[in-house]
Amino acid sequence: MTAKSLSVEGGALDIPEPGGGGVRVYKGIPYAAPPLGRLRWRPPEPVPAWTGVRPSNAFGPNSLQGVVWGDIDPYAAGVSEDCLYLNVWTPAAPGDGARLPTMVWIHGGGFVVGSGAEPRYDGAHLAARGIVVVTLNHRLNALGFLAHPELTAESDHRASGNYGFLDLVAALEWVKRNIAVFGGDPGQVTVAGESAGSFAASALMASPLAKGLFARVIGESGALFASPDRAPASLAEAEAGGVDFMRKVGAQSLAALRAAPADAILAAAPGPGFRPIIDGWFLPRPPAEIFAAGQQSDAPLMAGWNKDEGFNFTLMQGPDAKSPYADLARGVFGGCVDEGLRHYPGGSPEADAASAAALGGDLTIIHPTWAWIEAQRQSGRADIFRFRFDRAPLTPQGTFGERDSRDAGAFHAGEILYVFDNLDAFPWLIDDADRALARLASSYWANFVRSGDPNGPGLPRWPSYRGSGAPVMALDTPAKAGPEEWRERHMFLKRVVDGNKKTA
Repeated sequence: MTAKSLSVEGGALDIPEPGGGGVRVYKGIPYAAPPLGRLRWRPPEPVPAWTGVRPSNAFGPNSLQGVVWGDIDPYAAGVSEDCLYLNVWTPAAPGDGARLPTMVWIHGGGFVVGSGAEPRYDGAHLAARGIVVVTLNHRLNALGFLAHPELTAESDHRASGNYGFLDLVAALEWVKRNIAVFGGDPGQVTVAGESAGSFAASALMASPLAKGLFARVIGESGALFASPDRAPASLAEAEAGGVDFMRKVGAQSLAALRAAPADAILAAAPGPGFRPIIDGWFLPRPPAEIFAAGQQSDAPLMAGWNKDEGFNFTLMQGPDAKSPYADLARGVFGGCVDEGLRHYPGGSPEADAASAAALGGDLTIIHPTWAWIEAQRQSGRADIFRFRFDRAPLTPQGTFGERDSRDAGAFHAGEILYVFDNLDAFPWLIDDADRALARLASSYWANFVRSGDPNGPGLPRWPSYRGSGAPVMALDTPAKAGPEEWRERHMFLKRVVDGNKKTA
């Protein structure tokens, strides 16, 4: 007799019919209690039990958010403060005893938007390659990362602010306890993410709370390491921001703030939103210090970025679009501006624009990711595979507003559709070369999830970054490994970061 349901924490879960490739997707599984009322700004608690068989055919609501970027539609699955849900794609049939390696994917979105239900994260094609894929939602913005002295005082750990990261720990603990029911191997879990999800992956690698919850790590475009103009805030700095926030909401106490409508909390958040901090518990110290002491989870790491990150993060945009490039560089480098301009030279409109893009991409995405990889290279022993995604997809005009899509190059987040082999998720103008790269990239990613090594039969050889010359795999058509570029530039940025620490 065929089973009608699976048993997971909380109760029985409906078994969906398999789709293409024999993959089943279980949607909207709660991994923690709804963080409502008294649980707002508290660590996640266990899933409450339910009665009957829970349907698995609809994604859970996304964390409360608005529209920030055109490539993320938060309303497709709805938004709610009740958001702690995950989704599982598995090629294993119920009860067949499979123990498949599992990838837990953390979405991007700057810690203010995004969800595990985005079409580009559909795990069916990756799962068909013989792995289990998990995507998830976690608390974002003020609901996920607000610190406040009263929150710190009520905490047993004298910490506040990283509730969204505590959600990720709870999700990984749930996976460890439950993924075998779906045919996954709890001892072979890979944490993976892009942009904010990659920042989170680096933080999980550093956090003592996440030790033993994963075996491998994938980071795409981001890490919680400092660059010359930005670093994660301390608990004291974040608490001061929380006091200002409470005043802006109009609440006189923490109890009143917990009772405020969630929409009012979202509306009162500052423009950039609330971000992860060094809270003293999830992150006892900055990740760079934890890695330098060799206290990180020493797991195989596959990490890198996209060639043209600076298209999205150029310094000359928004209020600074018309500012002289040299002034912007001086604001970043201060007394080191002369050396900075040797690495990022200006002097003409074309040179200014190119260096503003290169520097903006380095400051926001590339240098922190480089610093993460280097930290693991220095203090860890596990293998490292570094990539740069070079493919410039052809996107329709209007994709980037008034900017010409032909100038975008290998832009931020452009690799995701290739990694998941989901080229149809967006209306890009794809060709056979794109399809070939999607097959290649998804094969590399699935292989790494299986073994900690992206290499496999019939694939171009991807050498270890620990090998001679520290080779980097350029992902394009064709894909090929080559020497690291711009190392001197990143060594300069590291010196600036180290100098900032001494004078702080």
